[in-house]
Amino acid sequence: MADPQEESRRLPPGSVDCHAHVIKMNQPLSSNRHSQPAREASVSDYLDTLDAHGVDYGLLTAPSFYGTNNEVLLHALAASGGRLRGTAIVEPTVSESVLSDMKDQGVCGIRLNWVKRDALPDINSGEYRNLLSNARNLGLHIEVYLEGEHLPPVLKAINASGARAVIDHFGNPPGAGGIDSEGFRALLDALAAGNTWVKLSAPFRLRGSNPAALAKAIMDRSGGERAVWATDWPWVGFEDRITYRHCIDSLFECVPDEASRNRILTLNAHEAFGFKP
Repeated sequence: MADPQEESRRLPPGSVDCHAHVIKMNQPLSSNRHSQPAREASVSDYLDTLDAHGVDYGLLTAPSFYGTNNEVLLHALAASGGRLRGTAIVEPTVSESVLSDMKDQGVCGIRLNWVKRDALPDINSGEYRNLLSNARNLGLHIEVYLEGEHLPPVLKAINASGARAVIDHFGNPPGAGGIDSEGFRALLDALAAGNTWVKLSAPFRLRGSNPAALAKAIMDRSGGERAVWATDWPWVGFEDRITYRHCIDSLFECVPDEASRNRILTLNAHEAFGFKP
């Protein structure tokens, strides 16, 4: 018998899961990784999971443990029949022509995975200014994952470049008072300014902040227009504690209004990442 709650929490046609990882074991691992895969997660596994939960599209995010080797990501995009797009991790010196070729293969963004670093790269260096300029020229967004307390200068540089910014995991603010932190306030200001999006994703990775309170603040400051939803499938480090249903339920709890929630799942994601149902 179908679960009544699951029946009442169906997702609208055109829904997008905006953060997931495809994993192939026995690949070379980066020295800069902050996590390590525990099991394989194939593109067919992911597409089957989307189908089982009524999700039409997905955004694959390059994980830290492969570094700038995007082979697994690009193979998954090619095998997805157009249902998936992706964000890649690249060296800041990558050429615009290489980025353009990746865009032709389904890459729509560049990921700066800078969480758990002893020292951050210099976002204002000539190399990174050039990378941001190339991203802007090609229409690629810049996806950022780092601790919220380090976010303001990085976000400022991206916004100044004219490239779109996409911030992972609610902005990852620090502690129970994260909603009042400088980094989260900077994120809210950027959302209001109009060229920044944020993922309502991975509340299990938050450091004590209340995801529902963060979501409400994000929705209020962005007018509901620049929040997207994501699962962080297959939940590296939390594989045995999180399910896809948990992620759907979390969205319903964080955004109880149906119209706002449906916009997050469809229109916002389509605009941010170029999905065209």
